[in-house]
Amino acid sequence: MVISTDARHRSLWLREAGTDDVLPALTGTIHCDVAIIGGGFVGLWTAIRLKTLEPQLDVVILESDVCGGGASGRNGGFVLSWWPKFSSLVALCGEAEALRLAVASEEAVSEIGEFCQAYAPQAEFRRAGWLWTATTEAQDKSWTDVVTRSNSARPGTYVQLPDDEVARLSGSVNHLAGVLEPRSATVHPGHLVRALRQRALDLGVRIHEGSRVRKISRKGPPRLETDRGVVRADRVVLATNAWAAGLRELHTRLFVISSDIVATAPIPDELDQIGWRTGPAVTDSQTLVCYYRTTDSGRVVFGKGGWAIGLGGWMPPSMERHRGRAAMVTRDLHRYYPSLRHVPITDDWAGPIDRTANSLPILDWLNAEKTIAVGVGWSGNGVGPSVVGSKILSSMVLGLDDEWGRAGLVSAKTKRFPPDPIRYVGGHVVREAIVRKERSEALGLPPSRIATALSNLAPSGLEDKS
Repeated sequence: MVISTDARHRSLWLREAGTDDVLPALTGTIHCDVAIIGGGFVGLWTAIRLKTLEPQLDVVILESDVCGGGASGRNGGFVLSWWPKFSSLVALCGEAEALRLAVASEEAVSEIGEFCQAYAPQAEFRRAGWLWTATTEAQDKSWTDVVTRSNSARPGTYVQLPDDEVARLSGSVNHLAGVLEPRSATVHPGHLVRALRQRALDLGVRIHEGSRVRKISRKGPPRLETDRGVVRADRVVLATNAWAAGLRELHTRLFVISSDIVATAPIPDELDQIGWRTGPAVTDSQTLVCYYRTTDSGRVVFGKGGWAIGLGGWMPPSMERHRGRAAMVTRDLHRYYPSLRHVPITDDWAGPIDRTANSLPILDWLNAEKTIAVGVGWSGNGVGPSVVGSKILSSMVLGLDDEWGRAGLVSAKTKRFPPDPIRYVGGHVVREAIVRKERSEALGLPPSRIATALSNLAPSGLEDKS
């Protein structure tokens, strides 16, 4: 069954980039060297790297919607490194490997910039940095441990800023304090994913859209079944983001939550007046994090994570769009930028996030025969790190004994979540506690001890906090 592009609610990014030229769905039986399930950033970067390393390799991508129709076309367009997760990397991989991976993720930002310059000049790549802020007294200095540890490992990773400079760079006095990671960037994810799709096609990758994989044979040579076809492959890469939570091997390793985004009408003159027209990407320090940036056309794109909760691999319709949550996100936008209350909201959308316990990705084998590699669990920060993930996944499926095939994230042991329905019910309890706690903090009131205790059960977020 070919998915109609008109049947889906599209993000601003995909609406601007276009999704009309849908590639044919898989029909019949085909063979290939490597089959990739998922046509988002991870799948496309991996396909491009495989064809770059071995041009004769036959690579096939199976995408259930259109390339970028999932998380890759629905995110905020933040191109961050793993420096905010440096403490978690050290705990998982050791100091030396954590430093190597953090630097590699920073270099990935540059690689995306170079790709955009060569193949996607319309993707609005802008390297203005990332501002990690406090918007309540309770959030102040939540970055201290990460900044101290990161700057000790690589001096200059974070820049300590005076409070008035934080307010100036963010365009709002409601940002009370913060630090700047100057090497991060923003990008138009719709134009980027469409350019990656075209580059993969130019390199000879076969892409079938509207081709949801219904069954994966794990024993013997991998066999993938779609509604109308079959792929037999020597190796498989699974890069399906949150939808991987439905697989029994990954069920307790992923926790699926939504992220909701609104976009304003273009207001370039007003952004010039508040000094945020070409400023950095910004996040606050809430557990239900708010993240926001401007576009080249002068829009504000404002998102908030952590509301709807998935049940295994089932995604409720609200994971795609929910007007009530969009109104909540808009209220947060107006709380931080009250001068923009009069500006129309032109677009809103949502998407699922595949969270792990430590918010670092799962790069592992799905089966004992090591024929099916997995690259999921990007936890809301996959745009930049997907480049690093593609290097690791490529070396895994090619059997390369190099720095990527031996990377500390490969088959790393991490905590698991309880199975559903315990996780589903418990997730709602913890979420409500977080809401109560952060609502009290926003009002300058001490949260209850129960709300604080339950909030501490939430998995690690975008940043490792003090």
